[in-house]
Amino acid sequence: MVNIAKPRLVLASRSPRRKELLESEGFEVEVAPPTCNEVLPEDETDHHRIASILAFRKARSAWLGRNEGIILGADTITVLNGEILGKPEDAADASRILKKLAGTRHSVITGICLINAATGEVVYGSDETGVEMKKMTDAEIEEYVATGESFGASGAYKIQESGDRFVENIEGSFSNVVGLPVEVVRELLKRL
Repeated sequence: MVNIAKPRLVLASRSPRRKELLESEGFEVEVAPPTCNEVLPEDETDHHRIASILAFRKARSAWLGRNEGIILGADTITVLNGEILGKPEDAADASRILKKLAGTRHSVITGICLINAATGEVVYGSDETGVEMKKMTDAEIEEYVATGESFGASGAYKIQESGDRFVENIEGSFSNVVGLPVEVVRELLKRL
């Protein structure tokens, strides 16, 4: 019998942080790295929908060939003054992104898609957290980028590692900034 409160989740993500968050909540997690692209939808302007579309693409790619379990796709974007700042391509890009974020307030938005592999039922959700960054010197930014933490992270920082030293305040879910708002996952599972 499947545990309704804590079903087996198939995580369509390469993020070890998302897996750790789910396991810390008591979920059994199987990782199925997505095989889709993460290109932003060109015809969409709503940031919550953009993150949800990307999450759906990931979940759908992990769903192919499966007929059991709950597939979870998630995508996190960082938004500053309407501009999406994604994962940095290289060290120079990471520095550019962090210089933009320094001394500002930005939003971290995570879209989530759950698919019941047996029935094909799909539910969506998203969460937004406001993050205030401290002012950073160029030397601090270069030192941080040199740690390698910027890579693979929307906004070029990881709050759960040493990137928290640049965060002055957050309004909303901490786990959302890490990459997965577990509160939203729980609510979506109830709906599914």
